[in-house]
Amino acid sequence: MEPSDYLETAVREVLTGDEPAVDRQVGHAALLLATAGAAESADRLVTQWASVTDRPASSLAADAVRARAWAMLFEARGERPQWAESLPPLDLDEEERAHQAFLGRTVSDLDGLFEGSPVAGVVGALAPGRPDPVRTALAEADLDRWAELVTNRPSPDVAALAATRTLAPRLVAGADPLGLGPEWPQQCAGALVAALRERYPAGRESWPDLVAAVLRLRGQHSAGPAAPADVSAAQQRLGVRLPDDYQDFLAVSDGLPADVVFPRLLPARELRGEGDVVIVSEPATVLLTRTGGDWRAIEVDLTHGSSAHPSFRALLEHHLRLLEASA
Repeated sequence: MEPSDYLETAVREVLTGDEPAVDRQVGHAALLLATAGAAESADRLVTQWASVTDRPASSLAADAVRARAWAMLFEARGERPQWAESLPPLDLDEEERAHQAFLGRTVSDLDGLFEGSPVAGVVGALAPGRPDPVRTALAEADLDRWAELVTNRPSPDVAALAATRTLAPRLVAGADPLGLGPEWPQQCAGALVAALRERYPAGRESWPDLVAAVLRLRGQHSAGPAAPADVSAAQQRLGVRLPDDYQDFLAVSDGLPADVVFPRLLPARELRGEGDVVIVSEPATVLLTRTGGDWRAIEVDLTHGSSAHPSFRALLEHHLRLLEASA
């Protein structure tokens, strides 16, 4: 596999392929990165894919081998990343036996030539079978031999590789059988994330989508909507009617937990302020201010300078773009 050719093809597929093709390409690339010992790059790619497509992780594990591959990698890692929480747990001992049977299947030179034809079954039955040397190398846990056999293939079967339980720990530890190196996985993930953003540009129409995207990238969960009585009590206590977009936010999420570079957004019952200034975070670095009847959101930063946003939604969208850029 030539890394530059692979990446060029992968980006083109993400930009121009149909939706199933996008999922197949992202799934393959993520497994490729994971088998190179670059779990963080793989997680970054899948997290971005899930964020922009809103499709379930099961779309990346649509067959038994790919589902098995992720399960074996997670076992070797000792953890399941957040994006994989929706994947069903598998009996790994049973999956190991099934995979050894899969690796031992014979193949024919006629495989695939008559696919879809009424005579495909007859031809397949008559054609002599032979062991597949690539699968045999995996069955024998011969990682070097596997790499030698697939080196000229544009898209090696990394799912079958990762699903081989005896090899998964070596892959997670950084065996890097295809010789991708320490920098290419980050470049690959970055290029595919950029392609996903171009194909699915930002512009989430609903507050639930926006909040869900922020929480997904942070690896957090929503506190749930604010109680209408808490919002009403906050407005009465502050003596102001809160901006419509901020009320829409509270109707989806009663504040947000803190992030590495963003303070905790307060629930309605903890809002405080005076007059035309409402403090909506702890520490008090995010404010809503009203001038001439128009509300703005202010981020206070005594070191780098404060930033003004035309609305609370604009502030949260800005935060989302920063999360996407750093994911």
